[in-house]
Order: sequence, then C-alpha cells, then structure tokens
Amino acid sequence: MSRVVALFCLLLALPAAAQGPQPTAAQYRQDAESIEALIDRVYAYPERLPGGRYALTPRLREEAARVGDARTLLRFAERALMLLADHHAITGSSFSDSYALVPSGTGIWIEARGGIFTVEATRYPHPTIRAGDRLVAIDGIPIAEAVAVFWRGLGADPAGRDEGFAARVLVAGRRDHDRRLTLQRGAAPPHEVEVAGFNHTPRPLSPPLTVTQEGRALRIRINDRLGDDSTIEAFDAAMARVRPGQLVIVDLTGTPSGGNSSIARGILGWFVDRPRFYQMHNLPAEERETGIARQWIEQVLPRAGKRHRGPVRIEVGRWTGSMGEGLAIGFDAIGAEVTGTRMAGLLGAVRDLRLDHSGLVLKLPAERLLTVGGVPREAFVPRRPRRR
Repeated sequence: MSRVVALFCLLLALPAAAQGPQPTAAQYRQDAESIEALIDRVYAYPERLPGGRYALTPRLREEAARVGDARTLLRFAERALMLLADHHAITGSSFSDSYALVPSGTGIWIEARGGIFTVEATRYPHPTIRAGDRLVAIDGIPIAEAVAVFWRGLGADPAGRDEGFAARVLVAGRRDHDRRLTLQRGAAPPHEVEVAGFNHTPRPLSPPLTVTQEGRALRIRINDRLGDDSTIEAFDAAMARVRPGQLVIVDLTGTPSGGNSSIARGILGWFVDRPRFYQMHNLPAEERETGIARQWIEQVLPRAGKRHRGPVRIEVGRWTGSMGEGLAIGFDAIGAEVTGTRMAGLLGAVRDLRLDHSGLVLKLPAERLLTVGGVPREAFVPRRPRRR
C-alpha cells in the first residue's frame, strides 16, 4: 500500500471530533500551515491552478500564521480552498455567514465569457430572472469589479483567475445575507432583484422520490437524496409499479448535493443483466508519489429479482451534481438515453481529510472520475437536449 493510500485510510478512520485536550493555539496554527502541503499533495487537478500546483498567496500565508483557535482556523481554511476555484472543494463545517455552496445553495447559474456575465440557468421558475439575462451588478457593485475584489481579497491577481467561479460564489452569497442583483434583458433597462440568503430560504423536507405518470411513461424524480439509504427502498417501490416495456424517466435535475455510490449502483442495478463498467477512477496523488499511474474501472452488478427490460431516459441539468453526475455517466455507459444540458461539472471524487490537531475536515477532490470511454466526468455533455 502506498503512503498516499495509507494516509487516506488513516484519515478516514479518525473520529469525527478530536479526542483529548483542546488543541493549543500553536497546534491550530500548525494545522493551518499544513493545509498548503496537504492540498498540493492530494488535489487531483493541479493543472487547473496557476503554475500547475497549489500555493497560498502571501496574504493567506500571513493569515495562517495568525490562526490560534478553531474559529480562525475554519475561516482561514474556507479562504484557502477558494484559491482552487473548485465548487467541490469545501470544509466539513461552516459558519452562518459562510458562502452558500454551489450548486446546492443557489438557484442561479452564472457563466462568464469575454467579460460578460450571463444567467445560464435557474433552478426554479422566477418571475424576474431568466436564462439569458446579463448580470450587471451585485449589491450595487459592477459584477466585474466585485469579481476582481473577490480575488484580491484572497491576495490573488484577478488576471487569469476563474471569473465564472467567483461570480457563482458571489451570487450564491453569504448564507445569512440577502443580496440585490442587477440584471439586464436584451436592450431593456436594468432591473433589480432581491434574492434571499440560503439561511432565509424555506427548505421543506421532501420525500426521497416524486413519482408521476407522464403519458405512457413513469417519471421518477430524485429529490436531492442520493446520500439517503431510504432512497433505494423508495426507488425499488417505484420500479415495482412499472409495466413491462414501459418508459422510465429518471429525473436527476434536482440532485446538486451528491451522495454515495452504493445508492447510485442500487439504482443502476435495475437496468443491467450482467456486470457492466460504469465509471473510471484515477488517483494522481499516487502517481506523483511513486511515479506509477493508478487507474481502475468500477462495475455495476445486476440486483437479484430486480430488472427493467424496457426503455429508460435520464434527464440532467446544472443542478445535477457529483453523484448525480456519476449516475448520468453510468447510465450513458450502459446505453441509456441521457438528455438535458451540461451538468454542474463538479470535479472528481471527494475524500475527507482531517487535520492532525483540530480534527477540521477538508473535503477535497482526490480522485479523477471519467466515463468508461475516458472523457472527464466534468466534461460530459448529454447527447440530446431535454425533451419538452
């Protein structure tokens, strides 16, 4: 077993909270100062970073040296991870005023091209925000300026940094803060829209699935519960209603929070009659350490007594994230029709890495994930737009 793999196993085996005496101020600082090397060693996508590796800015190194307790460590870690410009790299805990997560904590998807910031999609219908609107300002600050301030606040030169990432974070906003977006549609005058902060947005608990008859098809919508074991039982019950040869539509357009592969394989297992490859893994950290590449393909197996022989169609969109994206490429691998738009594009498989003294968890994309044909999962594009 390589040292990198052994490190992952050790970190994953540690308890959720540090045992024994409270860390000292010096130990909190040591944890902060260890983050740079940890990310540089484990992160699976260094080619996305300036210079091809992770490095703190001088400003963030000064912040690391001032860390002395749990609060300042978490705040520093949040800021250090922002340098990755990776929506899949987050801390395991947060503050009430931390930025909301993208995509699970926002209903607006922004893309930046040529200095123009555009609403590409909205999660829910909105009376005054539509795809195609241009984002002009946030809280009265022109969006290009707000993005530059975001990067300069981390001590980074905005030139060459990911404008779209920063804009999506700013539009998601601080969890406890509402924000005011200025939007423009075509040649019409700009208009302002108040958007509630994540903590101020009602989130009623929904069942794992919503099942509806849609013409001759049965639609199974997964309600962002790919990490909930009860989803398998609910999916099995839904599939028991399917008539022989009936079209099943698996709606993944509301799965931004990810989940775990056992649930994904439980769903996929209904649609195969023999072991089938569904996604490929690559572990760059092991190659960086040993010089030997490591890559493997994962299979999905049929489930005893559970088999759908009729057609299946998968629907995806910008709020199909992480494990939802894994399901989409898995269905594509077994020959199902996948329709919709680009997905969230969340990078790789996340490992929980626990800092030595404080127990603070960093969730980092440590494995690359690819289709069985070798296309990076984040680059997968459905073959067809979603049917209307």
